[in-house]
Amino acid sequence: MLATPLLVGMLAARPVWAHLLLGAFWFVGYFAFFAAGLWLKAPPRRRPRVVRPMATYAVGSALLGGLTLAVAPGLIRWVPLFVVPMAIGLWSSWKRDERSLLSGIATTAGSCLMTLVAYDLGGGRDWERAWILAGVLAAYFVGTVLYVKTMIRERDEPAYHWLSMLFHAFAAVAMVPVSGALVLVFAALAVRAGIMPAFRASPKAVGIGEIAATVAVALTALAVTGT
Repeated sequence: MLATPLLVGMLAARPVWAHLLLGAFWFVGYFAFFAAGLWLKAPPRRRPRVVRPMATYAVGSALLGGLTLAVAPGLIRWVPLFVVPMAIGLWSSWKRDERSLLSGIATTAGSCLMTLVAYDLGGGRDWERAWILAGVLAAYFVGTVLYVKTMIRERDEPAYHWLSMLFHAFAAVAMVPVSGALVLVFAALAVRAGIMPAFRASPKAVGIGEIAATVAVALTALAVTGT
């Protein structure tokens, strides 16, 4: 979820050395965001132990972000798009509900916006393609939030199973105007969402399966939108 949008946006345009700066900022910024979430949900007596890592990552991300903007000042226009997903994620941490469906969808959708930033940095100009790529990844990763819940934390909840199946089916239909190949990929994901919760799988096995699915979605999206 963190690396794929960055890589897809970079590959869809053209890799440049400044993507190294953007990637470093993106990852360190995520660590700062995660540490801030830990601080917000921690009881007051435990918060001091989180201050040092939170401050370290915050300073690091600020420096890397400043360097990235010094190289590509135009990227600042994307900042407002990340405000709402970040706010929802931090608010959910404060409410100690960071694993909620709302938080998962918001932070996942926010992560997919990095596709646009990396594409912009690489000098991309086909913005229809860029938004389609971001949308495909968002559809996939939001579906992943639902699917993983049905496999682990909510595997005995029929409502989540139905929601996951319906969302994946809708996502497959939404791919019709984009590409038949993506329809097939998302149809396979819909079948997986319907069948796999009946089986007990370890979190490790679920994670390995998600790696394979992520690669399939990303490569197919790049291939069909690049023609």
